[in-house]
Amino acid sequence: MNTEFGDLGPVVLQLIISVGFAFLLGMEVFIKTPDENRKYLYGSERTFAFIALLGFILLRSENIVPHIFLAGLIGLALLFMVYYYHKVSQGENEGITIILLGLIVYSFPMVIQQFPMWFSMLVIVIVMILAEVKDQVKNFARKVYTEDFLTLAKFVFLSGVILPLVPDKEIITGVPVSPYKLWLAIVVISAISYMSYIMRKYVFPKAGLLLTGILGGLYSSTATTFIIAKKSKEATDAPSHYAAAILAATGLMFLRVYLLIVVFNPALSMHMLPYFLVLVAVSIVVTFIIYKIAPKQDGAAEAVPAEVSHQNPLELKVALIFGVLYVVFSLLTKYTMEFYGHSGLNVLSFIVGFTDIDPFLLNMFQGKYTDITVAIISAATLQAIVSNNILKMFYAMTLGSKPMRKFILIGFSAIIATNLILLFFAYR
Repeated sequence: MNTEFGDLGPVVLQLIISVGFAFLLGMEVFIKTPDENRKYLYGSERTFAFIALLGFILLRSENIVPHIFLAGLIGLALLFMVYYYHKVSQGENEGITIILLGLIVYSFPMVIQQFPMWFSMLVIVIVMILAEVKDQVKNFARKVYTEDFLTLAKFVFLSGVILPLVPDKEIITGVPVSPYKLWLAIVVISAISYMSYIMRKYVFPKAGLLLTGILGGLYSSTATTFIIAKKSKEATDAPSHYAAAILAATGLMFLRVYLLIVVFNPALSMHMLPYFLVLVAVSIVVTFIIYKIAPKQDGAAEAVPAEVSHQNPLELKVALIFGVLYVVFSLLTKYTMEFYGHSGLNVLSFIVGFTDIDPFLLNMFQGKYTDITVAIISAATLQAIVSNNILKMFYAMTLGSKPMRKFILIGFSAIIATNLILLFFAYR
């Protein structure tokens, strides 16, 4: 008797979860339906609970009447077909979401019985969230431009179709560059930029200046610095806010570079973790202090540079330029190490910082150069970042407003000084 009761514990739990969540989903769907539309729905708040209970009973009866659960599903689907036919014949709303929810609720007991509990709960939570965000999804769909669907399709094509097909064989003997590594680098860079693009355009469409700098830093800290610096000349107040946005973009650049290290060279990521923790921490502190130096006066500092949010990160031209630079820097790295050794690589990494550092760094992270150790890659990475920050400080100082320049000088000086100290330890 006690044994039989103990065996019922999991069964009772499955019953409570199936019916309980079905009841909550029913209340969510039926209660939020306007009164004038309630007459078009089948059942009431309890209907989903009854459907789940029916599914549970029939599923538990499978050992007595084989396939009875499937028969119940077919019978329920037939009832829904009659309901839908009547609904359409009356000229009412032709949506089938409420029907699909009913069929999914019927399957709750089977999902809970056949899959691990965490997976079952995940399925149920996803169903409840999708039922809840109906209005939000409609509003989002109205905002999404057709070209953004094409952009997403291009990204899926780049990563899911082309990438697995390209060969992983060196293009030039002795140079660690293969079509696969090149395409993988393009896909990862595009993914990070695309995430920033989507967040800026749809999640934070009315982002303030500081958030614009943060999201722009994920896309391109140099481009963001260039745009915000030019925008600062149109402002009449709070120059420190523009400087803080530029510094925030640089702080996100550190995070972006470290993410590339984690993806392409996990061993190097552990070695460089302390360096990037310090750089990110200093950037956050400097940005916060400079942002708080001068409060806003009339809100002008919150103007958003629209150019940052409307750049397509998956343009073919951008990918081609990146690919060419990747191959060029691979060749330069190989022959620099061959003819000039580590000192030549130090000079090259410093020069590269005044151009686009991503192709060079990705080549360093991916390449299996026999003479380049983890310590050398670390130093070259920090050195390229130093010169890149010098370039951004130059852009901000020359293109930005005069009141902003002193904040730029203070902020970048602190970041660059920290970078140089870390570079000293990297050389040691």
